Amino acid sequence: MDGKKRIVEITDLLNIYNYQYHVLDNPTVSDQEYDRLMTELLELEEKYPKFKLKNSPSVRVGNIIIDSFEKITHRYPMLSLSNAFDEADLERFQQRIFKEINTPNTFVCELKIDGVALSIEYKKGELFKAATRGNGIVGEDITENVKMIKSVPLELTENVDITVRGEIFMSKKSFERVNESRGLNEEQLFMNPRNAAAGTVRQLDTKVVAKRNLSAFLYQIVNPENYDLKNHSDSLKYLHKLGFKVNDKYRICKEIKEIFEYVNKYTEQRNELSYDVDGIVIKVDELSYYQTLGYTVRAPKWAIAYKFPAEEVETKLISIDFQVGRTGNITPVANLEPVRVAGTIVRRATLHNEDYIIDKDIRINDYVIIKKAGDVIPKVVKSLLDRRVKGSKKFKMIKRCPACNQEIIRNETEADYYCVNLECPKKKIEEIIHFSSRVAMDIDGLGDKLVEQLCNEKLLTEISDIYCLKDKFELLIEIDRLAKKRVTNLLKAIEESKKQSVEKLIFGLGIRHVGSKISKVLAENFGDLDKLISATPEQLIEIDEIGEAIASSLVDYFSKKNKKQVIEKLRIFDLNFKYLGEIKKTILISKVFVITGTLSHERKYYQELIEQNSGKVTGSVSKKTTYVLAGENAGSKLKKANDLGVKVIDEEQFLKMLK
Repeated sequence: MDGKKRIVEITDLLNIYNYQYHVLDNPTVSDQEYDRLMTELLELEEKYPKFKLKNSPSVRVGNIIIDSFEKITHRYPMLSLSNAFDEADLERFQQRIFKEINTPNTFVCELKIDGVALSIEYKKGELFKAATRGNGIVGEDITENVKMIKSVPLELTENVDITVRGEIFMSKKSFERVNESRGLNEEQLFMNPRNAAAGTVRQLDTKVVAKRNLSAFLYQIVNPENYDLKNHSDSLKYLHKLGFKVNDKYRICKEIKEIFEYVNKYTEQRNELSYDVDGIVIKVDELSYYQTLGYTVRAPKWAIAYKFPAEEVETKLISIDFQVGRTGNITPVANLEPVRVAGTIVRRATLHNEDYIIDKDIRINDYVIIKKAGDVIPKVVKSLLDRRVKGSKKFKMIKRCPACNQEIIRNETEADYYCVNLECPKKKIEEIIHFSSRVAMDIDGLGDKLVEQLCNEKLLTEISDIYCLKDKFELLIEIDRLAKKRVTNLLKAIEESKKQSVEKLIFGLGIRHVGSKISKVLAENFGDLDKLISATPEQLIEIDEIGEAIASSLVDYFSKKNKKQVIEKLRIFDLNFKYLGEIKKTILISKVFVITGTLSHERKYYQELIEQNSGKVTGSVSKKTTYVLAGENAGSKLKKANDLGVKVIDEEQFLKMLK
């Protein structure tokens, strides 16, 4: 048999065997036979390289060293999911859906795999690009490493352009093997399978990835309507048809009690699975409702993630430290005897604040209950009073900052103590860590430990100093463990961060009460940082999501001389001050509408127009109502509007208002 024909024959055979083993979990050939055929294929491809096929399983052996992980902007954002923690939360979710669509619907329940989120793009049925979730907008290119995952097809069964989403994971069995190997080589062990999977997909050597036997479940098609799919469950079937590994434990539910049954079943059975799961994902099955239900800033409204109950364990509280946050808040932290909780070793846990410790009478040397749910920071729940040692002393809050020794204060309306020293070194470090974090300016490589090291070396004293590091290349490579390539990649990431949309910068500044969602709202409404800086409290409060506390905090921040100086330095370093998304229309800002009667479009059409232009829609007429948009047969709402003197407008007047 000639070499070309034999290469095609073995390639087809091995791809079938791979699919049966890694996707169907149903091997039909021995490991010895598989290895024999792979050896033969490698020899033939070396002898006849021009006949090697694109979908050759030899690609998965791994022979590429990656220089670094390039950034990829997702064409469609990878959103998070809102969380549910009990049956009441699930009931509220189901009721919200019914209220919006006002017709019976079905749900799909799926296991929430505890792994690394993945997006893969295929062109004409061939794997083109694969990326991590990153911050949901920008991820990292892990294409070569994903090719090493045998459950991910290099070539689909259909010649389609498609983008799919899923989760990379490491099975419990593979995790044990990897840690056993690392132990023999005296390497640090991975804490859990998710930690191992995350570390593996960011390996620069594809051979290492190939050896660790990662897997992936795919669960979503981007723009499923393009493939004539009507339901999410149809998407799962189509993914399987294309050759993807799809978790077969999903269930279609018509009633809330069926969702509860599914949740309870896997809450009890999760530890019996061969892979880690950390909850259940519940989605509306009918794709036609997705647009109607819509999205929040960070999550779709047609899906929710039920989190398994937090695991609680017992350990001993050895001592209490005090951490200084970026705003100067002082947080007591418990140092514990190491204990495994929810798959990780916990040595420290939050004690929240002085009131929390006193109310629960938590003391040093107590045996305590630790609780951790998913990625949430572990916390001390209570002390076991029956095991308390005699002579233990009640907790007393410190009086001075542990970093700068300045006296700390507590406002009457708050539970936290604060260090008000503007030059507190720990506050400066935490500010820079926050600024460079993934959820803020996303400066890859500038992690907590490196920031602290650079601050100690006096290379960083405030956030603007990050952009001076490009002139200190030689100093950086002299710092312990910083190789030239790492410094080069870090400086590249710093330059890239200048292009971030302004909401990332607003959040990165660390303004009190201003989280990532509020930063996005501010960017949408003001368009650029300079307009936000000059905004009055009245202008800020006009925005629906902005209250007096946030408005006051913003005005206070931008009025401080030292903050103004930092912002001006960032301007000189050419950071982007503009919002790169669609600026929110504010024609109807602070206007409150009630819609009533029969109109030429359904009410939701007008509600969306009003909300898109920053107006608000309520269900009942009151003195706070600005306009009643009335159609035919308006009824009691029209009468009440006339009684209260609220202005009534028709469709024509409303549309003129928008123009």
